[in-house]
Amino acid sequence: MDKIYLNELMFYGYHGVFPEETKLGQRFILDVIVELDLKKAGESDDLSYGVSYADVYTVCKEIVEGPPFKLLEAVAEAVTSKILESFPLIQTCQVKVIKPDPPIPGHYRSVAVEIKRWQDG
Repeated sequence: MDKIYLNELMFYGYHGVFPEETKLGQRFILDVIVELDLKKAGESDDLSYGVSYADVYTVCKEIVEGPPFKLLEAVAEAVTSKILESFPLIQTCQVKVIKPDPPIPGHYRSVAVEIKRWQDG
């Protein structure tokens, strides 16, 4: 299956289990991989046989910058579900939600959740 990658999409959201996270907000970074057959798009140079990267970005932005979730898992699930619902040509969607600055004591680069889901049917 062919893949489209959207790497390091950056947003500001209010997700988290701690009150300061939902009040102050923080950065979120998404990596998105969608799988679909791109043969016709490549041969015809016609976007109707593919998926607009800008439209996928917009779905991600609306969810991450929208109403807060407590868990990264819920953010990832919402993004993945909306992408699959919005773009029927996409067969699988893999989303990694990265929280680079969580309020956790210690030394680390980031925390993240990654899920992969398939089109129903």
